[in-house]
Amino acid sequence: MKTNSCSPAPGRYNAAEERAGNAVGSRIAGARKSKGMNLAAFTETLKDYGVELTKAAVGKWETGETVPNVYQFLAACTALDMDDRISFYRNDFVPELNEEGLKKVEQYRHDLISSGNYRPALKIEQFIRYIDMPVADLPAAAGTGNYLDESEYCEMISFPEDRVNPRADIGIRVSGDSMEPVYHDGQIVWVEKCEMLRTGETGIFFYDNRVYIKVYGEQEPDEDVKEVFTDSYGTVRRQPVLISYNSEKYDPIVVSPYAPFRIYGRVLG
Repeated sequence: MKTNSCSPAPGRYNAAEERAGNAVGSRIAGARKSKGMNLAAFTETLKDYGVELTKAAVGKWETGETVPNVYQFLAACTALDMDDRISFYRNDFVPELNEEGLKKVEQYRHDLISSGNYRPALKIEQFIRYIDMPVADLPAAAGTGNYLDESEYCEMISFPEDRVNPRADIGIRVSGDSMEPVYHDGQIVWVEKCEMLRTGETGIFFYDNRVYIKVYGEQEPDEDVKEVFTDSYGTVRRQPVLISYNSEKYDPIVVSPYAPFRIYGRVLG
């Protein structure tokens, strides 16, 4: 007759004996102390690995009153640099490798990692979605200005969806260095078409048959044009000013009321 026995064969791992002898708790306590870490510091360190417990709860691991679950156990091993199994074994269990052999295995593991030849392939969890956006072929003038005709000089270009601001209507290439260091020569900026801007906002402007990317500002009208900015009720409107970030090299452009001017759109951050 075949019988079952609860007693493991000699030399095999015995979980009941290990727990009775508090093998895990005592090894955790020993590793913690060897790193010069008190219980409070160890509890705080465990939070970096996703284990949120009180100092008393962690202390119960070490006394054997409780045992960590598998995730808490792995976090504790990582926090205390305990990745060799032999450090947990006690009694008469004989592992397949002694401490020196395990160290050689660990060294070989580090060598393989360092070589970079055995890294697991990255799992691509989502597909990149592309969208087509119109981009002005002629750059918006960030320096001296260039004429822009959207209908004639735009082309459709595909971009990853997460690189395009959802409010954007068009992309425009910056030209020159007047908007350094915020916007760079050749950079594509996304523009939302609009006819009004608040002061301090960056926009695309048509002025005197040129196109600019500038910061929109306003000032009290110059005396020689103040009358033009005054309505029939005597209210004086402010005069638009186009400002460069690179102010040391480029002076503000004060918009004359006698030259064509309109706001094309808002540059999106």
